[in-house]
Amino acid sequence: MPAWTDQLRFAFQPVVNLATGTVAALEPLARPEDGETDLLTRARHCPELDAELAALAVRAAAEQETPLPLHVNVFAGTLAHRPGLASLGEAVRDVGRRPWEITLDLVGPFGPVPERELLTAVAGLRDAGYRICADGVGDGDLPLRLLGELSPHLVKLDRSLCTRLERDPGRQAAVAAMRELCDRVGGLLAIEGVETERQYMAVREAGVQLAQGNLFAPPARRATAEVYLPASHPPPVSGRPAPDRPPSGPPVAQFLQPAALLPMEASAGAVRSHLTGFPEVSGVLLVDAEGVPVRAIDRDRFLLSLSGRYGHALYADRPALRLADRPRTVGVDATAWQVLDMIADGERDRTGDDVAVVDEHGRCIGVVHLADILRALAESRVEEAARLNPLTRLPGSDAVNAEVDRRVAEGREFALSWLDVDGFKQVNDGAGFAAGDELIRAVGRTLAEVAVDEPGCRVGHIGGDDFLVLAEPDGLEPFAKALLDVDWSAGEMPVTLSLATVVCPPGSVTGHGPAAAALAPLKKAAKELPGASWVVGRPGTERTEVRRGAAARVPGPAGAKEAAGGAVAEADAGSPARP
Repeated sequence: MPAWTDQLRFAFQPVVNLATGTVAALEPLARPEDGETDLLTRARHCPELDAELAALAVRAAAEQETPLPLHVNVFAGTLAHRPGLASLGEAVRDVGRRPWEITLDLVGPFGPVPERELLTAVAGLRDAGYRICADGVGDGDLPLRLLGELSPHLVKLDRSLCTRLERDPGRQAAVAAMRELCDRVGGLLAIEGVETERQYMAVREAGVQLAQGNLFAPPARRATAEVYLPASHPPPVSGRPAPDRPPSGPPVAQFLQPAALLPMEASAGAVRSHLTGFPEVSGVLLVDAEGVPVRAIDRDRFLLSLSGRYGHALYADRPALRLADRPRTVGVDATAWQVLDMIADGERDRTGDDVAVVDEHGRCIGVVHLADILRALAESRVEEAARLNPLTRLPGSDAVNAEVDRRVAEGREFALSWLDVDGFKQVNDGAGFAAGDELIRAVGRTLAEVAVDEPGCRVGHIGGDDFLVLAEPDGLEPFAKALLDVDWSAGEMPVTLSLATVVCPPGSVTGHGPAAAALAPLKKAAKELPGASWVVGRPGTERTEVRRGAAARVPGPAGAKEAAGGAVAEADAGSPARP
């Protein structure tokens, strides 16, 4: 070992899973002693030194005898110039670790690093089993394009984004955007620098899944799995669906816990020693040389077998495989509902067993506990129910607005429609509130039924008799046929509906607010037509198309001119503005 290593110590900071409230990993942080204060600066420019520091971090963690996974810092330039990280791999093998227990936190600068070499190195390390984290995002020089190409398992936001997060809408929007990126690349979102309970609440509400900071536990010379977690309502659970897919529950990776892994040749005595040495471990997975789970051992059943008469004599020196079951495994891209389905279809006496989560190569990267899954699904259902309109059980405008913003960001064309009942106040006055409520429920049911068969469609109930429909521009005709081309009534009162649509090509609006503003004059135009009506227009144009309704002339969406006292532009119905 070089002499400078004698002056180097490591402090360990927990990485906390905000969904489970447990420690997901430890990050070893190099702390040079006197005389080596510039060590980390030199490592930034010296790949050999940086790789050696990463190896020393793994060895230092082994001295702590902790089974927790590790987050090890490596400069991006080091990977580009020393892609194999041979010294790190040697340290991982020497201490009995496996690559998939190590997350490499890639630290900038990224600007001077050759991108092709970096991406090649990351791909090789990923294939070897290491997990990849983009560290310091938000206050460095990592381009979004390169971040997408890296497709990391974890994005770790810089502590600067945590500062004032609870009161800064701009920072909240930046964190939410990073969560959206993580959802799309199949990664998790983490943040550093959580110092106060207000920040803790803010990062949870912003969708952050893992966090570090002095609030939980400051870096310390002794590795610990004990952290402070503020007493508050349970953390929000995001079950955001993948694009154009139905909601399927929160991702299982959000509830990942460290797995206790032993080689499949391990004796029952070795398993017993591990379980008694780490009381928090609920089970052990026996894995092959590649880290693929071969058998699973449940803590309670295993210890019960050994505690029986002659149990220790019969099993202690024999392979633990004799007391093991087949492992239950799910892919890292599975959802909580898929885990629950698998548990429900399994053996009844194994309902509480851990479920192993494996990567694309079948290697175990952690476990999930049934209790966490059940709590998460219950919370997601409560959260979902709170967002639904109690009359129609349809989501409110927030869900549709979020989807509009996503399509705007992606540069996709979309059609946003506003549907309502003509003269709804008169309906309530003439037929009664009960008949009016039943009419609204019937319209909501029809919207939901049509939306099931229209890929990528979102429907929402704003309130009262107002509904929103988000669809592809050519996907609205089924809604018109089901809602406008049929006879509606409340009690015995005949009723008609009006539909207004704004078709938004890429770049025509900047978000859901401008889209709604462009839709407002079209709604007014539709309401001025007798009977069932449908008016279509585009942002920034005064031309409209009447697709349903019996009027020769229709006011265009030049609402600003009308508000300013100018003449209202009109478009001839025979000259449609086709979307």
